Amino acid sequence: MDKIKVAVIGPGNIGSDLMYKILRSKYLHMEMMVGIVESEGIKRARSLGVRTSIEGIKSVLEDESIKIVFDATGAKHHLKHAPLLKEAGKIAIDLTPAAVGPYVVPPVNLKDLQEEPNLNMVTCGGQATVPIVYAINQVAGARYAEIVACIASKSAGPGTRQNIDEFTQTTAKALCTIGGAKKGKAIIILNPADPPIIMTNTVYVEVENPDEKTIREAVERMVKEVQSYVPGYRLRVPPILEGNKVTTIIEVEGAGDFLPKYAGNLDIITSAAVAVAEKLAARMLGKEVVA
Repeated sequence: MDKIKVAVIGPGNIGSDLMYKILRSKYLHMEMMVGIVESEGIKRARSLGVRTSIEGIKSVLEDESIKIVFDATGAKHHLKHAPLLKEAGKIAIDLTPAAVGPYVVPPVNLKDLQEEPNLNMVTCGGQATVPIVYAINQVAGARYAEIVACIASKSAGPGTRQNIDEFTQTTAKALCTIGGAKKGKAIIILNPADPPIIMTNTVYVEVENPDEKTIREAVERMVKEVQSYVPGYRLRVPPILEGNKVTTIIEVEGAGDFLPKYAGNLDIITSAAVAVAEKLAARMLGKEVVA
């Protein structure tokens, strides 16, 4: 079966997890892992038979066969990479806070963004909670949405810690621009418990048309959609309606491809990124993604 060649820029934890997911994809071929030094991630990729480069984005730009590029570096780097990838005619899937292109959450708005040259994966909290807020808004109208993402402290690296403010701002914005809430707020908690906890997301939504049965059915449908690419995505507490306020809790367990299973916060964003790329690749190949 034909596959679309892709590259990953940034051989760290996120890039390595992406690689393992891409290697088992029906639609994507892991053509190259790119870094700037001979890191453990580069060595790991090479040991798995993946072509590597420590020349940075230059190697990707020179390879015309690569059609999709995952950028798992940082916001400052992606701001430089984005125009170069666009000029080279490559689709960029941005896992940094740069947000050069529009936010994308696969089951919500990918269908409307398949012609975009640059897609941003929001945040882990956004990928976990925006689908739920969107589902509730579709059937009940969301006046206000607030989410609390609680993740294991061990799963929050330096990048996450340095970008806490960006996380809350970006996630809150996505609750409105993609989820449909009129106002949004996001909170993140780094839990130091040992053994580490699984990512847990509490979602509060003030609705205009409270109907518990309809809301519950909409949320359950959305959970199944997300589970098609994140099997560890689960409804821990079904929607509870008190007056016009809906409360529900979602937990995310990682697949354990490279990252530990408790790091569902990282797994959901890499899983979503690969789901986006597979949909784009399937379109290029004239096929439909089979969940």
